[in-house]
Amino acid sequence: MRRALLFFWSLTLGGCAWEPGQGFAVVEPTVRAAYEPLSERAAADGYQRLSSDYQVRVDSASMEVSGIELLASAGGSGGGFDPANPPPGYSLCHGGHCHRDDGALIPYEQVAAEMGGGGGSRTVVTLPVGEPLNLLAPETRAVGCEPGCALPRTQVSQGRWGVESLRFEGTVRDSRATPRFPGERRFILDLAPAEDSDEPVVVFDGTVDLTSDRTTPPETKLDLNLVLTAALFDPVDWSTLKQGSDGVVDFSDPANAEARAALLERLARVSPEAEVTHGER
Repeated sequence: MRRALLFFWSLTLGGCAWEPGQGFAVVEPTVRAAYEPLSERAAADGYQRLSSDYQVRVDSASMEVSGIELLASAGGSGGGFDPANPPPGYSLCHGGHCHRDDGALIPYEQVAAEMGGGGGSRTVVTLPVGEPLNLLAPETRAVGCEPGCALPRTQVSQGRWGVESLRFEGTVRDSRATPRFPGERRFILDLAPAEDSDEPVVVFDGTVDLTSDRTTPPETKLDLNLVLTAALFDPVDWSTLKQGSDGVVDFSDPANAEARAALLERLARVSPEAEVTHGER
């Protein structure tokens, strides 16, 4: 009887973290996404200098995120697979697949398995973001978790942002003494899925170091931050792009497909940041 009472008191003093079915870490996630001017690129009239000597001013920018998946390796270690740093034999990883040197598109899971990851990654929890994000007026938005914010015992190593739409509107001009085109040109970059597809238009992969076990405090604050800058537009030769009848450069125009592809490739290299804080705030 005495042993039973001692066992009962030990459970009571242990707190709710030891109750059956409780998560090891309870996550409080926030999401922030922004288009930020860089001081070293600053030019007059709110423009940002590009490496091509063009200058871009973004007047509106918005992004809709279908959800952010927090992933852990199905085999525990993930074999060190990081989509932001393609393994040997691959040139670019984005949108759930990697470009192999022979031209084949290989799913992340297969790449991780080739690296000894034991079957790739699994989704631990999904963070629904909800309303579109205004990138020019960024907010730190508290979000929920599906199926819940109490995590199992795991090591979250990756955050995958599935972007449903991304839209930029702005103006471009040439800063060279002999400009490649006169004056300013309006432009629109509108990335949206095809009508018959529910695939994200862009996937941002970032590293997350979130431990969920008995050795760390259960209260876990997770701040996810994505920053886009004018460097996105560096690859574009604006003088070669087709203008519409209204004078606007629309990257959705088939004539501008090559430039659009270059922007998508540059976007795929962007890695969101994650800050993890354990313990009570």
